[in-house]
Amino acid sequence: MIVSAEGLVDPNAEIYKRDKGLMVDDLRRDAQRQAVEKAVGVYVESGTLVENYLLIEDKVLSKTKGLIKQIIEQSPPTLGDDGLMHMHIKAEVFLGEVKTALMSLSKENRLSLIKERGNPTISVAVVVRDAKRSAEDIPENSSIAENILKGHFVSFGYRVWSEDYTKLLRKDAGAASSNRRVADFSVIGEAKFKQTSITLKASGLQVTKHVLTSWTVKCINNHTGEEIYFNNKVPKNTSWADEDQALEDIGRLIGEEFNKDFFENELMKPSQRYQIQLSGLPDYDTALLFKNEFNGLRNILNAELENFESDGLSLFEVETSGGGNLAQVVNSFVIKPLNAKLEGPQLKLVSQHGNVVRIALEGGGQAEALQKSLQSTPPAALATAAPERIKKLTQDKALLEKVGRMNPGLEESKGAPPSQ
Repeated sequence: MIVSAEGLVDPNAEIYKRDKGLMVDDLRRDAQRQAVEKAVGVYVESGTLVENYLLIEDKVLSKTKGLIKQIIEQSPPTLGDDGLMHMHIKAEVFLGEVKTALMSLSKENRLSLIKERGNPTISVAVVVRDAKRSAEDIPENSSIAENILKGHFVSFGYRVWSEDYTKLLRKDAGAASSNRRVADFSVIGEAKFKQTSITLKASGLQVTKHVLTSWTVKCINNHTGEEIYFNNKVPKNTSWADEDQALEDIGRLIGEEFNKDFFENELMKPSQRYQIQLSGLPDYDTALLFKNEFNGLRNILNAELENFESDGLSLFEVETSGGGNLAQVVNSFVIKPLNAKLEGPQLKLVSQHGNVVRIALEGGGQAEALQKSLQSTPPAALATAAPERIKKLTQDKALLEKVGRMNPGLEESKGAPPSQ
């Protein structure tokens, strides 16, 4: 897995006054630990990681040498206006080795750290059209085909239910604003038949056959809106004596497109990609500062600024760890930490459709003031960091006070002894 991360050290620490080389080494080491921590986030929930930070740091994060394959990019050390030394890296992390380390840790300490994904939930809709009817006619759900398909998925141990085809096509299907329970995946099949009649020469009897003229099969990941599978290849030389028999076979044919591993592998994908459309940025330099903030956040593996438009929509391509509802992920792990950092302007989640999230920066004001706010305040990543990491990072009271305003967990742990 390719991961972007930001390392931090306090350059005013006593130990660095005697050895600046040690400061650079520790800065690089912290950047590598943050890269590994992001890979850990693929398997461990953020809350669990913070609660068990010392344990995970000791057994996993400290072993960067065996978990990082290579450093692809590394920025020079830079002293920020926030008083911290910064270094950005892009690293290739051995994801399998990270999971192995966590599994071993979990076994030794009898802790349930690994994310419990559960069995995928799948909604099913199979609709049928008559080739003689207009393409604009409302399609009809086929209970026969759906039941065959549901039986196929139930045999995998999954939970399934039928959906109205028209609801699955609604733009708000799967959106965070919907109050109804949304399945992990929706499998949609559509078949169009025509009837043909032939007369048997020997008996003169007329025989009617049902012939499949077209079909489409697709599967949608409802967490992202992405079509993860589609097929419109029509089975050749296939006809049926009656419509019910045809619909039974259609259910079986659709089921054959999917095996048990298909859904589990998709649900267990280590990352998902989406686009952030951010409006209200006053200039390009501010957009780059936001890109750096994105790349420092634990749940964001990589962020790239693809398009910039002053006071318009600036586009960021973002890759996050794990799955889950996209709007909730962005709101909890992107917007809230950044709003905790920003002094004055605030980010607001405007909409989420599929894998596109729109965010507005409200009250941004002048570019110079906004940039000062971004540069003089510690990184938003510290808003969700474990108190143990922050206390290890610095003992400077003014800096801890700044971070404490962002990170409630640091305030709550004031009485705890410092990390060794």
